[in-house]
Amino acid sequence: MRAALAATHHMNYPEIQQKTFVVLLVAFSLAFIAILLPFYGAVFWAIVLAILFSPFYRKLLIKLNQRSNLAALATLAICMIVVVIPLVLISISLVHEATNLYNNIRSGEINFGVFFQKIVTALPTWVVNLLDRFGLTDFSVLQTKLSNAAVQGSEFITKQAISIGQNTFNFLVSFTIMLYILFFLLRDGDKIVMRIKQAAPLNPEHKRTLFNNLTTAIRATVKGNIIVAAVQGALGGIAFWFLGVQGALLWAVLMAFLSLLPAVGAALIWVPVAIYFLVTGAVWQGVTLIAFGVLVIGLVDNLLRPMLVGKDTQLPDFVVLISTVGGMALLGLNGFVIGPVIAALFISLWEMFSAGKQKQETDKQHRPD
Repeated sequence: MRAALAATHHMNYPEIQQKTFVVLLVAFSLAFIAILLPFYGAVFWAIVLAILFSPFYRKLLIKLNQRSNLAALATLAICMIVVVIPLVLISISLVHEATNLYNNIRSGEINFGVFFQKIVTALPTWVVNLLDRFGLTDFSVLQTKLSNAAVQGSEFITKQAISIGQNTFNFLVSFTIMLYILFFLLRDGDKIVMRIKQAAPLNPEHKRTLFNNLTTAIRATVKGNIIVAAVQGALGGIAFWFLGVQGALLWAVLMAFLSLLPAVGAALIWVPVAIYFLVTGAVWQGVTLIAFGVLVIGLVDNLLRPMLVGKDTQLPDFVVLISTVGGMALLGLNGFVIGPVIAALFISLWEMFSAGKQKQETDKQHRPD
């Protein structure tokens, strides 16, 4: 009896050890993630930049005779020049532009109520009568609401800019952490990826497909979306500046931001402005903006995105739109990358699952009875 109990105990003990190890592994993994959460943005963008700039690092590593530290530092400098410094300069200019716009609205130099009245005056009589049926003829109330909304919107932008300035220390800490992590990811990234692949409990084919899709999705999303958005925003800003629209830089940034959303894009900004030009008698400005928006800004997405992204992610437009909007609603600005990446991995995993099930069914059909 004792011998049987001892044998049973001996058989169960390795299983208990394995379960205990898995529990400890999960518990400490979650604890480590919780530690990283306050700086998840810094860690996330360090990973993104490491994936984007790893080809530069590998080329520099060859030219610098495999001196990894020097190659990583040089790649870090390239990243600063190409990405970080331009973003800082644009942010400073944007804060200045938003503050000036807010001050002009508060002082009455820019009066959205007057703009609205101009549009109403230019409307045909039948449109005014139609508005009258819906009780929208009290234009003074609408002007007041529109002016208040403009003031509140500009005030919000200014407060956000001031908040960014007040949180400079937190930004610098996160920025330093990002650069620090980026250096080691560039230098030791291949080793880290190899260890993760070895530890992942998946078959080699699934590991290779999943990691390739992850890298492709991040590169395609960041390269395609950011470059297309930057080009569309810049073109829209130049058009607004040429046509004398105040706050051209602010509108350019808004157009670039909206360009991250497929099928919506910068048209949400330039179309209303073009309509305003047309109904207020500025016909050549309106026609010019519409022509430029359709023929130049509108075609940038169709021309640049296929060249920069191609069909690597293989995501339908509606999936990209939903995942981008959902990601940004859940995770803020970081979500415009995380959302489509999650969507790409979701589709990839289901395709692998479907392929595995199909293979099993095929094997069953060819298996001899």
